[in-house]
Amino acid sequence: MAVTVLPPPAETLTRINRIFKAQQAHQYEVARTTLRQRKAKLRKLLDAVMRYRTEIQEALYLDFRKHPAEVDLTEIYAVTGEIKHTIRHLHKWMRPERVRTPIAFLGSRSWIKYEPKGVVLIISPWNFPVNLTFGPLVSALAAGNCVMIKPSEHTPHTSALMSKIVGELFDEKEVAMIEGAIPESQALLKLPFNHIFFTGAPSIGKIVMEAASKHLTSVTLELGGKSPTIVDETAPLEKAISRIAWGKFANNGQICIAPDYLFVHEKVADKFVEGVKRKVKEFYGENPQEANAYNRMVNNRHFHRVKEAMEDAIAKGAKIDMGGLTDNKDDYIHPTMMTNVPMDSILMEEEIFGPVLPVYTFKSLDEPLKIINSKEKPLALYIYSKSRKNIDYVINNTRAGGTCINHTAVHFYNNNLPFGGSNNSGIGKGHGIHGFKAYSNPRGVFKQVLPLSPLDLLTPPYTDFKQKLIDLTIKYF
Repeated sequence: MAVTVLPPPAETLTRINRIFKAQQAHQYEVARTTLRQRKAKLRKLLDAVMRYRTEIQEALYLDFRKHPAEVDLTEIYAVTGEIKHTIRHLHKWMRPERVRTPIAFLGSRSWIKYEPKGVVLIISPWNFPVNLTFGPLVSALAAGNCVMIKPSEHTPHTSALMSKIVGELFDEKEVAMIEGAIPESQALLKLPFNHIFFTGAPSIGKIVMEAASKHLTSVTLELGGKSPTIVDETAPLEKAISRIAWGKFANNGQICIAPDYLFVHEKVADKFVEGVKRKVKEFYGENPQEANAYNRMVNNRHFHRVKEAMEDAIAKGAKIDMGGLTDNKDDYIHPTMMTNVPMDSILMEEEIFGPVLPVYTFKSLDEPLKIINSKEKPLALYIYSKSRKNIDYVINNTRAGGTCINHTAVHFYNNNLPFGGSNNSGIGKGHGIHGFKAYSNPRGVFKQVLPLSPLDLLTPPYTDFKQKLIDLTIKYF
């Protein structure tokens, strides 16, 4: 049954339109900001994140019991690292990029000027609200844009704190945050932004892209999907066990680049499964529900979504090898590992986004690759192996937004790497210079320096001599 979504309150709609118009009017002034001015804005944001570090930790604990150390690693460091990297390199990114000019246009110069796109919209998710709000904001500010931000309503404490920080740092005609839910998002998507940066589920990404198409607005979509992991018989097994367990069960599995399902070679499968059980006890103790380092599902709706997917798999023949316990009152799902999960189960047809790991065994690499390539391109693909031949074979015969070899998820933190998906897992890239370019228009500039251009010799009327010059140009230049 279709759900009717009411428009936002009149005062909210008025505020949205007022801010958008103000940013449209102010965008060229912001675009003219110097390197020094843009760095100053980034330093202000850096100082604020550090100053509010404790409050950020508290807000995220209230929203879904995220441990302060995990906040530091996955939220604070991700943002401060992005800011510091951008400050170090922004002078190079803003500099006009000289390019060669064909000899046929002798006497001219060409370059690329990276100009801001204008007024941009950032729609951020709930799973890493600070990281995935302020990270894209860094790139947008570095490129010289005005920004409107719509954070998730599922983390209200964190969204309110971020709104306070943004309000303290920026005039709303330059950066403004709009809190709310679906009605506010819909109101924002009706506006003719110059670029939209969305992080979330592919199903919502399609809605964002459809709305953007009405204004021919460019988009960066950081989506998700089912990121697979392969552990072959040569893998550094203890490291694989520890890093996969960390990457899967951190944030209660609510990570777009978490290992979504796993293939382990049959020769090491038993050791791997037992090793994960041991590692989960090391991480979270005998009862993870009592561990302060183990998060919860963000809300009861997402708790039931994952629980029902587990029940569906069990009804179809899946076996629980670890965990499986749940507590509705606490939105708690025990770190869970399952085998014999049917391919037609919800767990294997949809992104899990929770602490459940389906595990399959294989003999030949062609077996997991056949399954991986039958699905949409994932946001990430992980390979644990000491065999260069196997690593190359997997990379060359699959497609993914990004890949880690013998580690999990850490490619996100390397700001020199582009981060993003491919097709269903995303469009466009972020982080570092790739984020700067996402919010910039590469404006090609051609300048005729000498008074005479070779093209002047090839204008009408077309004579036999000019035709010979044209023929020579086509043949040699």
